[in-house]
Amino acid sequence: MPGVSRRRRREFAGIFAVLFYCYGLAMAIRGAALLHLWGAGRGGRVEVALIVVAWAVLYLGAVMPVLLGRRVDGRPRRGFFRRLRANPAAVAGFCVVMVLICAAILAPLVSVADPTAQESAGITRYRAPSLHHPMGTDRFGRDVYSRVLFGARSTLAVAVVSVLLAVVLGTAVGVMSGYAGGLMDEIVMRVVDGLLSFPRLLAVLTLVALFSNAYALLVLAIAATGWMGVTRLVRTEVLRVKEREFVQAAVATGIGRRGLIVRHLLPNSAGPMIVAATLNVGGVILLESYLSFLGLGVQPPAPSWGAMVFDGRDVLLEAWWVSAFPALAIVLAVTACNMLGDGLHDALDTRA
Repeated sequence: MPGVSRRRRREFAGIFAVLFYCYGLAMAIRGAALLHLWGAGRGGRVEVALIVVAWAVLYLGAVMPVLLGRRVDGRPRRGFFRRLRANPAAVAGFCVVMVLICAAILAPLVSVADPTAQESAGITRYRAPSLHHPMGTDRFGRDVYSRVLFGARSTLAVAVVSVLLAVVLGTAVGVMSGYAGGLMDEIVMRVVDGLLSFPRLLAVLTLVALFSNAYALLVLAIAATGWMGVTRLVRTEVLRVKEREFVQAAVATGIGRRGLIVRHLLPNSAGPMIVAATLNVGGVILLESYLSFLGLGVQPPAPSWGAMVFDGRDVLLEAWWVSAFPALAIVLAVTACNMLGDGLHDALDTRA
């Protein structure tokens, strides 16, 4: 990483390299499935494209730390990456997040069965973990391991998309409120305070129950109840940044409002946005799991971690694996996001 020793940079690059080669090995082993997926039509080709793009991203992660660590003007660049690398918890959280993302993208290749198949349910139901079914089977004879992999797609997709929408909306409102100040700022913040006073889970449950629990509306409902916190963070940062000397100098040179926001306020407010997005992903994973547990999240037959935990509630002693493995996936994902978010907060806080 920039600003640290060559050995440290190679260690970080090695993490991506291991993921890259494991990813490639999985693609090679399931090459026939990959070709079959490509020939399945447009949807299958999109899946293959996503798999290849993710593989390329892992390759960049393996080579960029070394390239970015090269000297510039005779001095190694120090800063964000050095501070992030010095935090073991953040590195561990990042690695777990990357593994979960790779598992979700590679689900069609590394799964051992169709996650919705119910063949011979009377014979294969509640099978204990084995070589053929690494995480056992559920009451319909479906492979839990495959369902956990495909459930990662549903849960992580809802979390990431809804958080991105919430961050975009919250950032836009926060920047405009902090930049305008005065009466407009007061009105916006009172509205935000009023919205924050409603319990988020209750608000999402109400929206989903009144309208629909379709995937798009579920994402919109979660995003519509999650942008207020981002607005407060960004607004506070904008109020701080716009009083800095370099901003005052930019105003004195006659820079326009758009240029001031795009060139100075937004870039210098990126830290709270990134941290809020990372931490909110963990919260939304829990929220989506709550909704799926109550039957209001991702609908069957599509697998979801929360719905899988619900399916095994009646057999926790006899078939513990039905609920245990998706619950473990939820815990790992939320913990990793929180550790990564805390690490990003410390790395981006240059005043510390």
